[in-house]
Amino acid sequence: MDFLGIKDKTFFITGVANKKSVAYFSAKVLEEAGAKLIFSVQREEQISKVEKLFPESEIFIMDVENEETIKQIVSALESRGVVLSGLLHSIAFANLMEPKPFHETKWEDWAQADRISCFSLVAISGALKNLFVENASVVTISISDTKATSYGYLGPIKASLDTSVAYLAKSFSDFSKVRFNAVCAGPLKTSASAGIPGYIDNYIFAEKLTMRKEALKTDEVANTVAFLLSPRSSGINGIGLRVDAGMRANSFDEEVVKVVANNL
Repeated sequence: MDFLGIKDKTFFITGVANKKSVAYFSAKVLEEAGAKLIFSVQREEQISKVEKLFPESEIFIMDVENEETIKQIVSALESRGVVLSGLLHSIAFANLMEPKPFHETKWEDWAQADRISCFSLVAISGALKNLFVENASVVTISISDTKATSYGYLGPIKASLDTSVAYLAKSFSDFSKVRFNAVCAGPLKTSASAGIPGYIDNYIFAEKLTMRKEALKTDEVANTVAFLLSPRSSGINGIGLRVDAGMRANSFDEEVVKVVANNL
């Protein structure tokens, strides 16, 4: 049974970096459900990696800091008569290798991170608007609202991303039924997150705050992404859906509270 209703439908996937990424897990769920996939990568050397993971799919180079590369992809897809049932936006970057107090954030770093991590959703969605079927779905990958210090200035940029889905949904509603939603994931064990200073401590702490005492799994986030990209979620639009294994509702977990209190 095709529960998701996406068999033979085409989706544009960004952000597949390796087998640990949310985009990879999401693409696998879509592929197993019979969907057709088109990928974009940031650099040419990444093409061979994605080809090995998805040998049947077409892959484009898209540098979201270069508007021309977005236009070139749209032109290529239009020339082939491609229609898209959805877009997965899973792109983020922030220069956090040398962490600074938030108030010392440099505009150049903020501007680059915003363009890549947030504005790219607006730019790509706008460019693809004529390729979307009327009831297409767009999903972006965000973070939970923990406001962890280690996220640095990427935290408020992701908050802006969460808000953008509502404004994109409003804007597209003038001429279509395209939906926009964000999946706000709790800490995950991905290659990208491993590069954030202090992230491992946050990951361990977050696991203790989940109600099941087990860390959030990337495939759990991917399943949510696939659902939101499918017609099964047709009533959901313009929101950030938190996926954190109950962490947000369990801030005062008894075991964690006791550990802290006993070590004061």
